[in-house]
Amino acid sequence: MEIFSIIIDQVKGFLNYQGLLELIQKGDYSVFKTYDGIVQLIAPLLPIVLLIELCRGVVFSKLELVDYKISFFTYVFNSIIGRFISIGMTMYCIGLLEGKSIWILPMNAWGFILGYIAWEFGHFWYHFLAHKVRLFWCLHSTHHAPSSMNLSISWAHFFLEAPYADIIRTSICMLLGVPPVMLFAIMFIDGTWGSFIHIGDSLIKKADLGILGKFILTPSHHRVHHAKNLKYMDTNYCNLLNIWDRIFKTYQPELVEEKVVYGITREVDPGNFTDAYFGEIVLLAKDIYQAPGLVNKVKYLFMPPGWSHTGEHKTVSALRAAEFTNHS
Repeated sequence: MEIFSIIIDQVKGFLNYQGLLELIQKGDYSVFKTYDGIVQLIAPLLPIVLLIELCRGVVFSKLELVDYKISFFTYVFNSIIGRFISIGMTMYCIGLLEGKSIWILPMNAWGFILGYIAWEFGHFWYHFLAHKVRLFWCLHSTHHAPSSMNLSISWAHFFLEAPYADIIRTSICMLLGVPPVMLFAIMFIDGTWGSFIHIGDSLIKKADLGILGKFILTPSHHRVHHAKNLKYMDTNYCNLLNIWDRIFKTYQPELVEEKVVYGITREVDPGNFTDAYFGEIVLLAKDIYQAPGLVNKVKYLFMPPGWSHTGEHKTVSALRAAEFTNHS
C-alpha cells in the first residue's frame, strides 16, 4: 500500500495543483492578486498542457511513447534523488553576495526590465558554458538527448544542472543589483516561459509567434537550439529576451529549407534512459583515463565537447570550418 501512496504523491506533485486547491477552498480569491496567488494559479498549467499534448497524440495517432520515455524516467529519478539531496544554491548565492553590488535596481517597471536583462545575461552565460565546457555539457546533455520535442523535455535535466546554473545566474544578478524579491519574480516568469518553449508541433506547428519572434525567444527558436543540424547547433542560448543572442551573434531563426533534426550528435537510443542520463559522463571518464599526461586530462574537462588531444577535433567550430573548406 505504501508504494501506491508514493505513486499518488508523485502524481499530485507533478500536477502541482494542491496549492491552488487550498486557495480555492479558503474562498478568498483576492489572494490571486498577490505573487503567491499567481504562482499557485499558473503552476498546474504546464502539466495540463502536457496532458492535452498527449491526448492529441492519441487522438491523431501521432503518440510515440518512446518520445516521452527519457523525460519520464528523468523526472522520476530526479524526484527520488531529491529526497536525499537538497541544494538551495539560489539562497546561498543571495546570502553571500547581497549588498555587494555598487547599485540596487529600483522596484519599478524600468528596474524590472533591467533586472530581466541582467537575468538573461546570467542565463546566457550559464547556457553558453553548458555547450562549450565539456564537464558542464555532461550535466546539460540529458536535456538535449531526446530525439523529439515535446513539453515533457522541460523536466529532462541532470540533477546537478540546476545548482550549477543557479550559481552563475544568481551571482550575476546579485552583482548587477537585482533585489531578491525581483529575482524570485523573474525566475518564476522565466521558468514558466522556459517550459512553454518546449511545446511540440503536435500542439503548435508554426511556432515563431509572428512579430513577437522579433523580440523574444519562441518555441521555434528553441526547437532550433535543440537541433543537431550543424547550421543550428550552439545557437539561441537565451530564454525569453533574445538581446544577448543578438549581441553575441548566436541568434538563429528556424529556416524553411533546414528541417530541425533533434538530439545530440552521437547515437543515443531514444528509449535508453541510462545512456541519456549518464552517457556523456561515461565517455568523458574514458577520454580522461586514456589521455596522456595531466594537462590533457584536465583539458578534457574544460575544452569544448568534441575536443581531442590528438588534434582530430570534432567541436562545432571545427566541423563548421571543415564544411566551409569543403564548400570553398
